[in-house]
Amino acid sequence: MAREFSTVAVIGLGTMGAGIAEVVARHGVDVVAVERDEPSLARGRESLEHSVARAVAGGKLDEVEQKELLGRIRFSTRLADVAASDLVVEAVGEDLDLKRSLFAEIDGLVGDDAVLATNTSSLSVTEISAATGHPSRVVGLHFFNPAPVQEFAEVVRTVVTSPDVVEDVVAFTRSLGKNPVVAGDKAGFIANALLFGYLNHAASMYESRYASREDIDAAMRFGCGYPMGPLALLDLIGLDTAYEILETMYRQGRDRLHAPAPVLKQMVTAGLLGRKSGRGFYTYDAAGSPTVVGDAETPSADDVPQLRREVRRVGVVGTGTMASGIVEVFAKAGHDVVFVGRGEDRLAAVRTRITASLDRAVSKGRLDETDRDAVLSRLTGSTSREDLGDVDLVVEAVAEDLQVKLDLFADLDRICRPGAILATTTSSLPVIRCAAATTRPGDVVGLHFFNPAPVMKLVEVVSTVATTADVTETARALCAALGKVAVSCGDRAGFVVNALLFPYLNDAVRMLEAHYATADDIDAAMKQGCRLPMGPFELLDVVGNDVSLAIQRTLFSEFREPGWAPAPLLEHLVTAGYLGRKSGRGFRDHTRV
Repeated sequence: MAREFSTVAVIGLGTMGAGIAEVVARHGVDVVAVERDEPSLARGRESLEHSVARAVAGGKLDEVEQKELLGRIRFSTRLADVAASDLVVEAVGEDLDLKRSLFAEIDGLVGDDAVLATNTSSLSVTEISAATGHPSRVVGLHFFNPAPVQEFAEVVRTVVTSPDVVEDVVAFTRSLGKNPVVAGDKAGFIANALLFGYLNHAASMYESRYASREDIDAAMRFGCGYPMGPLALLDLIGLDTAYEILETMYRQGRDRLHAPAPVLKQMVTAGLLGRKSGRGFYTYDAAGSPTVVGDAETPSADDVPQLRREVRRVGVVGTGTMASGIVEVFAKAGHDVVFVGRGEDRLAAVRTRITASLDRAVSKGRLDETDRDAVLSRLTGSTSREDLGDVDLVVEAVAEDLQVKLDLFADLDRICRPGAILATTTSSLPVIRCAAATTRPGDVVGLHFFNPAPVMKLVEVVSTVATTADVTETARALCAALGKVAVSCGDRAGFVVNALLFPYLNDAVRMLEAHYATADDIDAAMKQGCRLPMGPFELLDVVGNDVSLAIQRTLFSEFREPGWAPAPLLEHLVTAGYLGRKSGRGFRDHTRV
């Protein structure tokens, strides 16, 4: 049976410490809240009381509960007041020497049965515990910000932490309404180890001017359903905090992907720390404000893309799910669409899919029957590419086979009228190779729709070194007219979304194959701790491990980054035929009801 922690001390009343004290007191446990001096204590008390008042205003607490909660907290500037505590949670700044000194002092104050916990998000719990005479009772207890709201917590064990201490802290964390997972003492633990590699990569992408800050953030929000883009998230976390976490992770693991992007150090040195300083990747209307205001990098309202080439009649080559979705998107936007396939049965399948999709929209009240019939009247199926001779735009959506695409583009070059735009929906192959197969490379552009095309808002507009400016601008304007969010990027493997997403997924596989944490715990960490819509292994099984492996191989082949080499476990699963949901088994068994 787990021990009872009837009195908990929280040392450090910054944002995290005040939140932890509130959570503990809210669940009926007495709290000793300690700060180093009276001004810091007053700020911590004010922050805590303000948070509790918001809970009352939001109907989560009544005034009686508010009074009882605050009555359980004793504020102090004397460290000696933690002596009678059963559990001490340290939440001071991320400074190893400070934490070690503090733990050495606490170790001499509390009883032999007390448990000592650090809320560090990246420092070595082992190094902190080594400063005490009883390292077996030291554990990491990493709450996520804001602690009263976030339901996830990481319990970090060292090689010497007593198993009963881990069990007791896990049980206590659950009693606080949290969902804890147990992790080993590795830099970044689970969530930060995966999150900050992704954030660092986004900062590097911005630094290289591959895409604008707005487009990088929009790509991940609309392409992956993330609640925030990576650069906006860095501003929220604080660039100084992010830099220190990455630096700590790099020192411990020597993974080059965790070496902080130079732009982070430059911005921190310049005092551009994000929201808290009023300026980071974005500019805010005041220090600490979430409201973004315009600055020198903000796109001008006068720069709204225009249709520099007329696009009325559209051709789509391909009859798969993606092609069908693209046909539907253009037809719903009022374009006449010619879709070309290799047989009447495949053309019929496209029309059947689109009809079913439109019928669902009618049944849900999003479309009336007249509009449905109008969309269907704009569709023309053909088994001959020659029927694409008079279209203004052709979108290729055939298999991800480079030779197939090269042959197709050479044929489209022969068939399509001068001035027609030739687009590829490839997610990973070089657009310039398709362009080079034609005599008009300036007219070739990437239009990477996301699946399902009628639902997903994002389109990556990929310009090669040869794509003309009017074609790129027309592509962006066309996407806006389709109701899509267009982001611009260069012709580089993975473009924006896949280049940021798949190395993160690969890191998760490496974490799993190292037996650091289970697939369930890793998924929970990223869904609950980082608010992502799906955990990495859920997503891999949906995408398909074979598709993921192919993309990861493409990224590794182009960038030659050792950390992006496909994880052996991913290779083995694909070899075994464990492809995910489509095969019934991937990282999980999908045959079980």
